[in-house]
Amino acid sequence: MTGRAAALIYGLASYLVFSVSFAYASAFIGNFVVPKTIDVGPDSGLAQALAIDAILLGIFAIQHSVMARQGFKRWWTRIVPASCERSTYVLISSLLLILIFWQWRPIVATVWRVEGWPEVMLTSIFWMGWLIALMSTFQIDHFELFGLRQVVDVLRGAADSMPAFKTPLLYRLVRHPLMLGLLIAFWATPHMTAGHLLFAAATTGYILIGVRLEERDLVAAFGASYEQYRQRVPMLLPRLPGGAPIAPETRHGG
Repeated sequence: MTGRAAALIYGLASYLVFSVSFAYASAFIGNFVVPKTIDVGPDSGLAQALAIDAILLGIFAIQHSVMARQGFKRWWTRIVPASCERSTYVLISSLLLILIFWQWRPIVATVWRVEGWPEVMLTSIFWMGWLIALMSTFQIDHFELFGLRQVVDVLRGAADSMPAFKTPLLYRLVRHPLMLGLLIAFWATPHMTAGHLLFAAATTGYILIGVRLEERDLVAAFGASYEQYRQRVPMLLPRLPGGAPIAPETRHGG
């Protein structure tokens, strides 16, 4: 019981770190409120800024991809309790995100800048992206996705089970609404600097690679059900009106 309680505290702490880093990310990328943002920070030469920023983004991408793979998870759970595997992934990801916030070097050359109603429109789209990303997590299982459900289930003595395959609201439009929301948030800005462009382009490249790797795991987990879903629903860009119809919600137990 002591171990289960410790796992719960660990899971809660990891979720708290994630929540803080997620909230800070919106301010960091949008240049709001916080003192250190994507365009505000230590002044470095161009070569140094490019090198540091590329290394930071590369470390985050490698960690995210490697720790998400099933082979790594099987090895990793020989070291950490299975109930804490997801919380550990969330914690390390969040800490690396905080490292990016801390060590990021701005490159402030302007790529584009708009004012007036275009500025208001792009800022609104920016916040819409974050809202889509957050909503998409609650439409599946937000607390399972970020490791809380696993540690709570262990404390309750509930049996471990495979999450059901489901395609609620946003998942009927695209297969990865979380990533779509993040892409919108990363690109929608009234003032695009070279550093912001580097961040947006690098994270877009990582997302395009990452979702393909994730889909291999989803096909392995759900088989024909996911293959059929993949044929019906686009990956990231919703179909235009008049496109092929999207089938109603389906649920498949794991």
